[in-house]
Amino acid sequence: MAGAIGQSVRDSFIIAKSGLIRVKRAPGMILFLLIQPTIFIVMFTFVFAGSVNIGGTTDRAGFREFNVVGIMAQTVIFSVIATAAGIADDMRKGLVDRFRSLPMARGAVLTGRTLSDAVALALTLVVLGCVGAAVGWRFHEGIPKMLAGFALMFLLGYAFTWVGALTGLAARSPETASSAPMLWLLPASFISNAFVDPTRMSTPVRYMAEWNPFSATVQAARTLFGNPGTGARDAWPMQHPIGASLIYSIVIIVVFRTLAVRKYRRTATS
Repeated sequence: MAGAIGQSVRDSFIIAKSGLIRVKRAPGMILFLLIQPTIFIVMFTFVFAGSVNIGGTTDRAGFREFNVVGIMAQTVIFSVIATAAGIADDMRKGLVDRFRSLPMARGAVLTGRTLSDAVALALTLVVLGCVGAAVGWRFHEGIPKMLAGFALMFLLGYAFTWVGALTGLAARSPETASSAPMLWLLPASFISNAFVDPTRMSTPVRYMAEWNPFSATVQAARTLFGNPGTGARDAWPMQHPIGASLIYSIVIIVVFRTLAVRKYRRTATS
């Protein structure tokens, strides 16, 4: 048992290293992942600052801190697209057949891919933190809590790479894999507390926003950063956002990793 686990870990890191080498040789995707949220941070900060009521005030500095965290969190869940498109592309190129012929753990292929994407995700968060600081975002609860806030967003992003892994295996092409997640990514990120106060939404939509896993991580990060949050929070995830964020992310990883590995095994043996 220990030997099988050790082999799976070694194989996963080999695949992850291979993925990082490919990113190094074709950095265009990373640049796109960095440029788009950077534009959003700058645009939202200077266009909407002073016109959005957060916590009963339209203070520009408060909105900057509120807005930057929402965009950071939105960016991490959009990591699902890169993972889905990458795995679908590997499927189209026949890499699944090549890996099937090698004496390696089945789940290592997907684990390695998600680990390499996690490195790109961490780099993205570092860049967004720097850009956010440049436009006025600040943390007020000390460095340990700041790191904890970024860790929760990173964990959520890693969880969604497993959603991307399953999507990539199920899609027929990289184009489908990169566009299909938008059907639920946009509602998930906008029916939340990322950009507006859910208390201003209609009751059914507010319940959806408050129980949204994305909202829990956003609220947890704002709490740890000491940034302005939203209004009254009656739902359990909003009252205990840090615990809810951890639970949501772990459940997503367990469920979608299980489904993705099962799908991969079926694909590899078909």
